[in-house]
Amino acid sequence: MPLKKKISKNHPDILYGKTGVLIINLGTPEATDWMSIRKYLKEFLSDRRIIEVNRILWFLILNLIILTFRPSKTSKAYKEIWMESINKSPLRYYSENLTEKVASKFNKEKVIVSLAMRYGKPSINEKISYLQKQGCEKIIALPLYPQYAAATSASVCDEIFRTFLKMRWQPSLQIIHHYCSHDYYISALADSIKKKLTSLNWTPDLIIASYHGIPKRYFLSGDPYHCYCHKTTRLIREKLRSNIPISTCFQSRFGPEEWLTPYTDKTLQELPRNKTTKVLLICPGFSCDCIETLEEIEIRAKDDFMKNGGKKFAYVNCLNDDKKHVRLIENLIRKYLIQ
Repeated sequence: MPLKKKISKNHPDILYGKTGVLIINLGTPEATDWMSIRKYLKEFLSDRRIIEVNRILWFLILNLIILTFRPSKTSKAYKEIWMESINKSPLRYYSENLTEKVASKFNKEKVIVSLAMRYGKPSINEKISYLQKQGCEKIIALPLYPQYAAATSASVCDEIFRTFLKMRWQPSLQIIHHYCSHDYYISALADSIKKKLTSLNWTPDLIIASYHGIPKRYFLSGDPYHCYCHKTTRLIREKLRSNIPISTCFQSRFGPEEWLTPYTDKTLQELPRNKTTKVLLICPGFSCDCIETLEEIEIRAKDDFMKNGGKKFAYVNCLNDDKKHVRLIENLIRKYLIQ
């Protein structure tokens, strides 16, 4: 329980003495129906960090075209991976489980661990307010984006700062921007690859590390994301010490402009022509399985690969709520705790 401070007989008790940890993931629709998907897409695609174009032009494109036609397509994709028995997306399910397991590591300490989503519910604003009311004088924010990018980590920071701007009494704040080279992170990824390899009765010709892409223009403007992704892949390669080559690709591009290359989908379509017909794919930049990993990669990318001559394809699940992921998150938090 938070400590209570009594100032005077007529003054309400003040909760104090706690540190709040806010674990933040991207977000998810509440359901798979057209309206729920549209609501989520509108918030997501209205973020200036996501789409850096003329705001008037984008407002018209978004509201007149994209939000009219895209929700149906996205709804169909979510239905492919939705966890019907609990009515949750995989991202929400694994994010909640991860948060609960991390929280259990601090249940004897003056620490409150909570989950927020950058888009959708529960919101960052809502959870910061909750943590402060619980007596948190310090907040440690941990976006579940191992590789910093303006469109992800910086967007989370923007939303936190917008919330702080409205607060009369602000807690102190520490933001963990990235952890792309943390030894626990690299070890967990390498171990998940090894575990998958031992479960296969075939040996991959190639391991692909597929990261969410960003427009090339963002990278040329100074975004370090591209470098962080390649660093993670290099460290996984060094940790694995395998004879199987590992390459970096980028997925989930949106719109007509050039994004970071090589593209995951194009690469998978072309590999069989070069006699690379057995592929193992991992998505190191995604902390929890979601529509981009389960539908885009495990379903669509696999199908494209096999249709173009591929013979074997296996996907390595995200770290999700695995105990090694919990250990990583706990370690990141403890570095910033006030002792």
